[in-house]
Amino acid sequence: MKYLASQSRDIRENLAIETYLMEHADLSEPILYFYINDPCIIVGRYQNVLEEINQDYVDQHHIILTRRTSGGGAVYDDLGNVSFSFIAQDDGDAVGNFKRFTDPVIKALHELGATGAAMTGRNDLTNDGKKFSGNAMHAENGRMFSHGTLMYDVDQSVLAKALKVPADKIASKGIKSVRSRVTNLKPYFKPAYQQLTIESFRDTLAKQILGVSDLSQATPYELDAQGQMGVQQLVTDYFKNWDWIYGKSPVFSVQRRRHFPAGTVEFSFDVDEGRITQMLISGDFFGQAAIGEVEKQLVGTRYDRQSVADVLNKLPLTNYFGKISADELVDLLTKQAPVV
Repeated sequence: MKYLASQSRDIRENLAIETYLMEHADLSEPILYFYINDPCIIVGRYQNVLEEINQDYVDQHHIILTRRTSGGGAVYDDLGNVSFSFIAQDDGDAVGNFKRFTDPVIKALHELGATGAAMTGRNDLTNDGKKFSGNAMHAENGRMFSHGTLMYDVDQSVLAKALKVPADKIASKGIKSVRSRVTNLKPYFKPAYQQLTIESFRDTLAKQILGVSDLSQATPYELDAQGQMGVQQLVTDYFKNWDWIYGKSPVFSVQRRRHFPAGTVEFSFDVDEGRITQMLISGDFFGQAAIGEVEKQLVGTRYDRQSVADVLNKLPLTNYFGKISADELVDLLTKQAPVV
């Protein structure tokens, strides 16, 4: 088995490396790939972003958001987490067989002292009934990867806020995350392993899984110049791409209503591929012009604050809504409801 530890802390680049390896690397030997990320949220391939995250909190705290190519639920990573990936050929007994790839990880964690670590359900790793790892897979053209998170010392207060879904009226068929009680591994480890840096934790795991006493004994995998260019292209095309992150959300419907001193406004609309596709505006506001023109202008707009603001700020809104400001209308359309 070959070994690669990413030096990047950007989840978008790290996922791009994984995708490139699955698509192009020589997999005559599997590759064990580790990466560590700055604070980020990774939503599953088939999820609706707005049903999974607290967008306002994420924006305010500059948490990176991206979408992965594998299924499953949303996860929060920070510098207290190590992610692992086994990249291999699909030999007919790989896809769906999470146990095959998590067993070596569980064995290594037992050696570090987390003897209660076990696989539960289809793809979660838990200790004392609390989840510390979620796992997912992706397969394509006879090649695949199985990857997962390992919470060593994650800031759980941020996790709880970033993935705390606001009380918006959103209806979609996106795959919902199953919220579980979570835990860090650090308290379960032997004292000798409770003060590790995150890099030392990663390296200790790698040595255990690879069966070497020093990583210099491992067979490295190195990305050449062509591979590095391929990775950057994937970052651009997918993991930093608005259309991939938001546009891949399933079709969903939103209803937003608020009473202003100048009247009540209600927006009811659908979003498909990240853009508003249908819009109905109603209420008892005192506008003089036909509201259908505003509806028409909003259809086709990206469903994000800046794009909606760009459209509304070009319109003579007092003609349509009376004394309700553009900022108030943008907030109503795009600002998430308070968390519950």
